[in-house]
Amino acid sequence: MDTKKLRQKILDLAIRGKLVPQDPNDEPASVLLERIRAEKERLIADGKIKRPRKSKTSASPSHYEKLPSGWEKTTLKDIAWFGGGKTPSTENKQFWKDGTVNWVTSKDMKEPIIYHSQIKLSEIGATQNILYPMGSLLMVTRSGILRRTLPLARLGEAATVNQDIKAICTPYSELNEYLYYYFSGREKEILEKFQKSGTTVESIDFEKFQEIEILLPPLQEQIRIIHQLKFLFKVQEKIDSETSELNRLITDTRSKVLELAMQGKLVPQDPTDEPAADMLRRVNPKAKIITDIPHSRNIPSNWVLCRFGDIASISRGASPRPIKSYITNDPNGVNWIKIGDTDGKYINSTKEKIIREGVNLSREVKKGDFLLTNSMSFGKPYILNIDGCIHDGWLVISPKEESYDKEFLYYLLSSQYAYSQFSDKAGGAVVSNLNSAKVANTSFPLLSILEQKRIVAKIEELYACLDKIETSLQS
Repeated sequence: MDTKKLRQKILDLAIRGKLVPQDPNDEPASVLLERIRAEKERLIADGKIKRPRKSKTSASPSHYEKLPSGWEKTTLKDIAWFGGGKTPSTENKQFWKDGTVNWVTSKDMKEPIIYHSQIKLSEIGATQNILYPMGSLLMVTRSGILRRTLPLARLGEAATVNQDIKAICTPYSELNEYLYYYFSGREKEILEKFQKSGTTVESIDFEKFQEIEILLPPLQEQIRIIHQLKFLFKVQEKIDSETSELNRLITDTRSKVLELAMQGKLVPQDPTDEPAADMLRRVNPKAKIITDIPHSRNIPSNWVLCRFGDIASISRGASPRPIKSYITNDPNGVNWIKIGDTDGKYINSTKEKIIREGVNLSREVKKGDFLLTNSMSFGKPYILNIDGCIHDGWLVISPKEESYDKEFLYYLLSSQYAYSQFSDKAGGAVVSNLNSAKVANTSFPLLSILEQKRIVAKIEELYACLDKIETSLQS
């Protein structure tokens, strides 16, 4: 189940007045508007807030045509007042020493309600800023993350804010909370309509944002909407938790399938198959069967354990340098294979090509070869569906003669059995990495091609079942 889409649908229903039924006994939102205006005038008269300037921007166009009964169409500036913050001088240690007052930055805007900030101001430092009351709605208006998301939160305790955040205040905590959900439901639209253009850091044009249309329900309906949203989101969180657990179990099951496969326990052996010892002598008469390590005792009797380098050639890629001099836009150029070109277990195409002169300075690979990452996220295998060249972040593996079925070798290299050996051999450096000698010295099982094919068929049968479960969870 796509719970993100479900959450958005729930929020959309809420701000359209379709999540809970209207109650004709509710005090209409028009009366609430009058009370808010009166309170704002009182605060202006007391000098606690300033009278808003007349907007230089036009009001945003109507978001919906018809309002539910008792609702009113208004703007944010008509129901709220706003404030900002700053960073007190860091040179004045008295502003920060023994801090007790929350000073909220965008790094604190990770939860719906903020009780504690990462950095706190001292009582003296707090006088350099405005202290906003518990329940105030905060909105990040300047941050590099605004292209992707609109951080919103409410204050669980009184706090000051820095210059990247605007506080939105109303006389009613319920209205503050309703606005939190209202803006959450219109996040994508807000990011598209109110982004400032031409700025180095992503910013919201807050003066323009104050004109955003607000569809205002009666206060009692706001309370019902909030209660219903909280209930539904708890259900969604439970679904997310259970889905996450199921996905974890699916991942563990895939790993277990490969573990059983590499121990010869996934399908029964067939005594008529070619013995692996005979197969090894045919592929490489000089190769030796490994019998002196624990792995050799955990495989079927008609399998053998051998050095991987005895049944496959392993080479490292290379890069012509400087690589920029060899990159070409010529569609007839040679495929330049990079980690970003991977697509599942296959590499089907590349984003870049190099000129023919670069081939002799690189490592040429062919369709059907295996590539293995050798640094950072090392030990991940891919099957080539194209010819091309590889840089030194890859190892190319080519099985000798018919020692391995292509699909079986992919699953073998993807298994924890293989990764554990790669990890052991890659350790010890500042940056873990593999080289051809390390991979060649791993010990892998060899078994008849026919059994390899039966194992692949069984793995793919079981994986298909797991894929169906995963798909059903996402639909």
